[in-house]
Amino acid sequence: MARHWHATEDGRHVVCDACPRACRLGPERRGLCFVRMNQGGALVLTTWGRSSGFCIDPIEKKPLYHFLPGTPVLSFGSAGCNLTCAFCQNWDLSRAREIERLNSPATPGRIATLAREQGCRSVAFTYNDPIPMLEYAVDVAHACHDQAVRTVAVTAGYVSPGAREDFFAPMDAANVDLKAFNDGFYRKMASARLAPVLDTLTWLARESTVWVEITTLLIPGVNDADDEIKALAAWIAATMGPHVPLHLSAFHPAHRMNAVPPTPHATLRRARALARAEGLEHVYLGNVHDPEADSTWCPGCGARLIERDWYTLGAWGLDDAGACGSCGRALAGVFDGPPGTWGRQRRPVRP
Repeated sequence: MARHWHATEDGRHVVCDACPRACRLGPERRGLCFVRMNQGGALVLTTWGRSSGFCIDPIEKKPLYHFLPGTPVLSFGSAGCNLTCAFCQNWDLSRAREIERLNSPATPGRIATLAREQGCRSVAFTYNDPIPMLEYAVDVAHACHDQAVRTVAVTAGYVSPGAREDFFAPMDAANVDLKAFNDGFYRKMASARLAPVLDTLTWLARESTVWVEITTLLIPGVNDADDEIKALAAWIAATMGPHVPLHLSAFHPAHRMNAVPPTPHATLRRARALARAEGLEHVYLGNVHDPEADSTWCPGCGARLIERDWYTLGAWGLDDAGACGSCGRALAGVFDGPPGTWGRQRRPVRP
């Protein structure tokens, strides 16, 4: 069932090649993600066709602000994760060890049909990172494209070079969680490394057609230092381009970091100013109410192009091709006619 693995020379173990961990698994052993397992000398994805949390969300919640604004997206996840983030907001799913918690089986074709029947323009792999369920996500994505439904990956980008082309090939957009801009943070907080994530982002920007936005959760006293924010923003501008949107989100106590206070609004606003000073054209604030910082402004003439109040769109300054109505400058992103009107709705559905 899994595609990205190889057996050791002695045949006693299999090695998972989906992510940089390269978990070496003996018979009937699972990887750190818990959902990839050595069964009978082959690597099996134990959650293929098993999903959880089907819900119709606004696309802005992913967050994606430059991809089909105002439209509904069918969101779902599975169990397991290949990171161990101490601050995980969805730890009950990402660190799940009970596969039986997942809903009834949902085939790729059924998910695509459900999205089309519900009027969703896209399907999002979210709630837990889709890399551990790579083969299932890819199969769903192909089924969605067969029904003219687009696909979105919400991921930490911790994927091996050999698997990422397979994973991202059928994805139309991605929000990549760049958790910090120092390797020590990744080692201590997520049992991972920074370099593979930067490599994924560089590859997405230079080698793929996927529309990419980036999210960084700012944790007080942990990854919110001015120098780190400036370095992160400067790297994005230089390596990926100043047009790439950056979402700076407020931390709320969760999982193993319940004693850390929420991110002050003032910290987010300061970080936004620093990131813009490094050349980024679109820096948004998440998990706080800030209509000015949530709105999209033309990098050319300064006109407001998309007014946002939480997930509700207001004034619209783009033409149907996604260009500024005032100066004609094209806004980077994926736009297809007038905006949608889904707003702040969140509607659970059953597959």
